[in-house]
Amino acid sequence: MFMTKLLGGAAIAVAALTSQASAESWDMPTPYPDATFHTANIHEFAKDVAEATGGALEIKVHSAGSLFKHPEISKAVRSGQVPAGEFFLSLLANDNAAFGVDSLPFLATNYGEAEKLWAAQKEVIDQLLDEQRLMALYAVPWPPQGLYTTKEITSVADLAGLKFRTYNATLEEFVNLAGAAPTQVEVPDIPQAFSTGRVEAMITSPSTGANSKAWDFLSHYTDIQAWIPKNIVVVNKRSFMRLDEATQAAVLEAAAKAEARGWEMSQAETAAKIAVLKENGITVVAPSEELMTGLKDIGAQMLDNWKAKAGDSGSALLQAYQQ
Repeated sequence: MFMTKLLGGAAIAVAALTSQASAESWDMPTPYPDATFHTANIHEFAKDVAEATGGALEIKVHSAGSLFKHPEISKAVRSGQVPAGEFFLSLLANDNAAFGVDSLPFLATNYGEAEKLWAAQKEVIDQLLDEQRLMALYAVPWPPQGLYTTKEITSVADLAGLKFRTYNATLEEFVNLAGAAPTQVEVPDIPQAFSTGRVEAMITSPSTGANSKAWDFLSHYTDIQAWIPKNIVVVNKRSFMRLDEATQAAVLEAAAKAEARGWEMSQAETAAKIAVLKENGITVVAPSEELMTGLKDIGAQMLDNWKAKAGDSGSALLQAYQQ
């Protein structure tokens, strides 16, 4: 009887050890703090994967650039340093112009247009990522981008000479065309950059403004709704292919849920975070006609420049979006 119990206990112990050995853990760097809705959505994605796989795959989320800084995340996933990660899609615009089309000013300025643009863009993005040994899991948009400043802005001329926060090549081009001075600043560093005078203006979402407590260091938000850029979550293809078929299916199903949930979260964020800005004393204004005319002129020039760089694939992408 004692031997039977001993053997039974040993079998349970072996089974437990086997289960632990077969479980896989993925480190996943993300660029934004946990309060950001993108990061909250990723935590839900990780939870869904763990539940769907019975713990066979655990995704450990490293938020706010704590594991890799934002510009390094795509490279870390590509090289296999980490199996998965999230980053701002248009950060890869220097690799191919198609990555940056959703950051072109005034091309897609509402969620319907943004969804249509992603549908036109996705096939091209999938092919480009495949060349980098990456695979897209899902993409989620930010709310429409607005203009944050330390003073009232009524025309493009008012932007001349301002130290302007940038985060990718597309925005740097925009800032240069507006006559302002571009300065690269990542989201966690925004408050300090403004407080020390390193920057005086930025274009970003209501979410980032509210989460950064923008009212502590600037005064005006002009609701220009310039573009609706996306974050993308990618996986290293080799890491994904090492998973068994059931786990792969669970990851893809959780990713589809995360994309649908993320788009809903983004839309809910827009009005809610603009309200937070108002409640905390920021002057929220609609843009003047003169400002919008000037900004759209810059957008048209940038679209022409983008077409020249994007070539045939870019033309096909735009045609698919605009038809």
